[in-house]
Amino acid sequence: MNDEIIPSTYAGWRHCITVKCGIELSPAFVTARLAALNDTNDPHTRELRRLYGEAHHRNLLVWFSQAQRELGLA
Repeated sequence: MNDEIIPSTYAGWRHCITVKCGIELSPAFVTARLAALNDTNDPHTRELRRLYGEAHHRNLLVWFSQAQRELGLA
């Protein structure tokens, strides 16, 4: 796994979340993050978009959606 600071692939993102950060991609976590990322009024989402850009925000939506599918939630 490469050492990108900001992941550019699903595999890199998943490794960053689950291994480097030690966060379990549980159904509750994935569902909550997708809800927040889809909420244009959420202050954390607005800040994320401002700091990391629209492309990264779109990547996160895709990656959390993929995690959701892998969990059998979608």
